Amino acid sequence: MLSPTPLSLLCALLLCLPLAVIMTITSPTTTVPDGPQPNPVLDLVSAAETHQILSLKPPPLPLEDDKLLLRVASRVNSKPPTGSPKKIAFLFLTVSPLPFAPLWELYFNQTPKNLFNIYVHADPTYPYDQPFSGVFAHRVIPSKPALRYTPTLTSAARRLLAHALLHDRSNYMFALLSASCIPIHSFGFTYETLTRSEKSFIEILNNEIGSYDRWAARGPDAMLPEVKFEDFRIGSQFWCLTRKHARIVVGDQVIWAKFNQPCVVWDTCYPEENYFPTLVHMRDPRGSVPATLTNVDWNNSFDGHPRMYVASEVGRELIMQLRKDKARYGDDGTNDSDSSVTQRRDPFLFARKFSPDSIQPLLSIASDVIFKD
Repeated sequence: MLSPTPLSLLCALLLCLPLAVIMTITSPTTTVPDGPQPNPVLDLVSAAETHQILSLKPPPLPLEDDKLLLRVASRVNSKPPTGSPKKIAFLFLTVSPLPFAPLWELYFNQTPKNLFNIYVHADPTYPYDQPFSGVFAHRVIPSKPALRYTPTLTSAARRLLAHALLHDRSNYMFALLSASCIPIHSFGFTYETLTRSEKSFIEILNNEIGSYDRWAARGPDAMLPEVKFEDFRIGSQFWCLTRKHARIVVGDQVIWAKFNQPCVVWDTCYPEENYFPTLVHMRDPRGSVPATLTNVDWNNSFDGHPRMYVASEVGRELIMQLRKDKARYGDDGTNDSDSSVTQRRDPFLFARKFSPDSIQPLLSIASDVIFKD
């Protein structure tokens, strides 16, 4: 009987590798049981000393591999479990601390905890002197740098959706927010508005000024043939997506491959404002209300940023005006044959941008104005 040689052992190992990969990808970790489960993905703390996000337990899959994370998330059950209340997944995408955390604390603490989940994507390159606390404690997902004029902001939002889908099957609507966002209604009002809807709320605008420059920012033919110019859309970075659309986003590879290319013209490169409306328009245009529920004032924008409200402007009048403003409705995929879209009057639920020093004026009117519908 011959002893195995080093060469034969190496060949056997190489033959076994594909089987090991297949068994890993098709393992039962793709199944998410009803309701929230203990999940190492979310059992996280912010390490102020190293400015990194560390996991307290070994993750069930290599989370640094976004492709595998997204693939697993795309396979979760498309419907919430029966008998459980619908939940809203609040997705905070930030590259800094959360200056309005005290306001959000009041917002979330006035409602049962079984109606929402919180997820935070925090750029690990920022020096967070204080860990996230209160309702944001242990809600930071494994995060990567998120930079303007690059696809990384879009990657961060896709990462948030993937973790929210994997964490809790009861997550029904997924709302993306920034550090400068505030609520302008009570949680109860927001919950009823979102859970009654069977459609996403995402701004989808066609034939906007500068559309071609944005489409060609990666090169004149870089988006072809998958994303033709006539399919290209623009919209707000902030949206509320249904579970169906969240799964479409994390499962997409074809359209994302086009938007994930580096731009050659950086000042027209805003993939976070183009990828999501373009994808929804191309995959399921009639499944959305083509408007954002986050009020932003672009009439007084500067350097690509919307108007920022400062502390001296905060008061009852401002909140009432933000609520009263009418959302802009775009392309709903019906070629303007459905006039009901322009007749809608969906309420704004959030607003941005607010300066960090406006937190105290906001807290002073929270109970009597912001959370009073």
